[in-house]
Amino acid sequence: MHLLSTEIKQLIIDSLNLEGMTPDEIDTQAPLFGEGLGLDSIDALELGLALKKRYGVVLSAESDDMRQHFYSVETLAAFVSAQRSK
Repeated sequence: MHLLSTEIKQLIIDSLNLEGMTPDEIDTQAPLFGEGLGLDSIDALELGLALKKRYGVVLSAESDDMRQHFYSVETLAAFVSAQRSK
């Protein structure tokens, strides 16, 4: 799971053009939105597309669970891992 978390951190950096940031600077358990990393709804859309493209996961904007899955790198990694094993 650590490797997947690191991959997702790099995907966040690359897809959102967070230049000068390294995966080590992103706290795995910190919120991605608001007071955490500070992402917004546009970032969520871009990140969702990047995750779909990279891992083939199925995302539904209408699902209440999506907000929980996108809470942190840790929750995203758990979601991607669960989707892969289906």
